[in-house]
Amino acid sequence: MSTQRTLTAQELYEQALAAGDADRPDEAERLLRLAFRVAQGPNLLVTLGVVLEHQARFDEARTIFRAALTATPEEPTIGFPLALNLLRAGDYAEGFRLYERREVKITKAMVGRPRLSFPEWHGGPVKSLVILPEQGLGDEIMFNRYVPVLKAQGVEVTLLCRPSLERLFAALGVRLLPLGPSVEVPRAEAWALSPSLPLRMGTTPATVPEAVYLPGGAGGRGVGVMTVGSLDPDPRRALPRPLAERLLALPGAVSLDPAVTGAKDFEDTRAIVEGLEMVITVDTAVAHLAGAMGKPCWTLIPFTPDWRWGERGAHTPWYPAMRLFRQPKLLDWGSVVAEVIAAFESR
Repeated sequence: MSTQRTLTAQELYEQALAAGDADRPDEAERLLRLAFRVAQGPNLLVTLGVVLEHQARFDEARTIFRAALTATPEEPTIGFPLALNLLRAGDYAEGFRLYERREVKITKAMVGRPRLSFPEWHGGPVKSLVILPEQGLGDEIMFNRYVPVLKAQGVEVTLLCRPSLERLFAALGVRLLPLGPSVEVPRAEAWALSPSLPLRMGTTPATVPEAVYLPGGAGGRGVGVMTVGSLDPDPRRALPRPLAERLLALPGAVSLDPAVTGAKDFEDTRAIVEGLEMVITVDTAVAHLAGAMGKPCWTLIPFTPDWRWGERGAHTPWYPAMRLFRQPKLLDWGSVVAEVIAAFESR
């Protein structure tokens, strides 16, 4: 004779995580709310907030994230989900302040905020500055728009970058140091992580620096298409093969996948993009490359967008000339591709 037992909060939480990972946010929410009847805790709150965001319920998620932060203000990373939520909503003042609570990982060997022999920059006048990369290649391209701004202010910039971006960033005209297993950071007056530059420079949605800082611009023929962002594709940032083939079948379309083009680094890809009329891409580094070149770019955005694309709308302050095409529901790439094709045919 079988007996029933009540699941513990931990068991409900684990089941909710599994449902969320399987893109079943409604089920994940139900399980989490059941868990709240048994126990409370910041992990439950944060997970519920993330599940609500996966349903585009951003205001509700913000309330949940604030509750988690209030409950454990001393926890270093507890404010990070709230930071992303606020940035997505356009609240850059509080958002970028809480963004400093992120987990820093420059390379596999360089984890945590650097400990250098000179201080971190917190804004204000500075004569020389070392800028270190962080996060993805697209982030590196996006945040390095601040380098020309600093250079114009008379700051001597030393820029560390990933090797695949070294030739691309040569156009910035500053000292470049590619990252490797080990790198000797030259002494300067201060250092900064590139994702911290918006906070240090007081950026608001209305004062995001000019996006175009790499050679390229308008002109060219054909359309470059990028349908996947990494070797281990995330379904939220990669098109299923049949839909990818529909975009690649557009008149004048060419793939920008390095496996197809033979590009060895981002400078090779930049040279290809320079000769094209426009780019159509999923949310990956190619979108940032096209944006930083001033090349017309249509970017396909998942239902729960990354913070820089905002909660809604066809535009972002980070790339004013870019057009965003958003999923109407979770993982619905079919509708997005149909909208892109219709827009392309009606240009």
